[in-house]
Amino acid sequence: MQSDRRNAFLALTAAGALWGLTIPFSKLALEWLGPFSLAVARFAVAAPLLGLVARGSLRAALTWRAVLWGAVFYGAGVALQNAAVERTSVTHAALIVATVPAFVALFAAARGRSSATPQAWLGFLLAIGGVGLVAGSGGEESLAGDALMLASAIGSAGYVLAQPRVLAGRDPVAVTAVQMAAGAALTLPLAATEGAPPLPGLGPALWGFLGLAVAGSLLPFALYAYGQARVVPEVAGAFVNLEPLVGTLLGAFLFDDPFGATQLLGASALVAGLALSVVPTPPRARPRPTG
Repeated sequence: MQSDRRNAFLALTAAGALWGLTIPFSKLALEWLGPFSLAVARFAVAAPLLGLVARGSLRAALTWRAVLWGAVFYGAGVALQNAAVERTSVTHAALIVATVPAFVALFAAARGRSSATPQAWLGFLLAIGGVGLVAGSGGEESLAGDALMLASAIGSAGYVLAQPRVLAGRDPVAVTAVQMAAGAALTLPLAATEGAPPLPGLGPALWGFLGLAVAGSLLPFALYAYGQARVVPEVAGAFVNLEPLVGTLLGAFLFDDPFGATQLLGASALVAGLALSVVPTPPRARPRPTG
């Protein structure tokens, strides 16, 4: 049981770190494709490859819940994220993702199913404080882009909360393939309104798309599904905080978003908040009976 939990944490850590590449890669790929076309193309590449790996489990994974949440997250959520990345900085987009764990905990509490401890809530608040430090200190800001990114984060939180039921007893890779296909299908009519994209030339836009399809889609979503099936939603959601941390660093080094002492302090708070969110609270010692 302990080994299973450790493997889940490793998978979630790898997924969160790899997801940190998605916003910088998306920023580059959007120079070639529109936001809806990018969502379709990204998952049209990844879904068949994942389906091939999990071909023996696809029928069991094809449920209405898997299709519904695939359309919500991989379709609407990612399309909103792409539209947001077009309108705001890499730093802002990456950091707004850090609100996902807090929304997961709030939604779980609203349903009366919260398992978050006071220590975990402190971690959520500390992580959000770190986000605020960095977001308030630089990067090109677009209110419309930030609002779209927040809407995407809310959809992501709903997806995280719903996934344990979707994944129960099913192959996580097969479920991920089904959900990506559902997301691509939902977004395809909207992509058609953007017209046929031009042929890509060798350059940052093409490399960004290829990186997004492989390092940002194939690996992290399957790893996250594996880990998510083995921990409670609030813990799985906490690992999403690695995405803004990695994205912020890449935004600073690749896109010249500012990163100084304030940003470093904010990133440190974010990491500390993640640790508080996932490390179990030590049990209280029971008082010894007297007499």
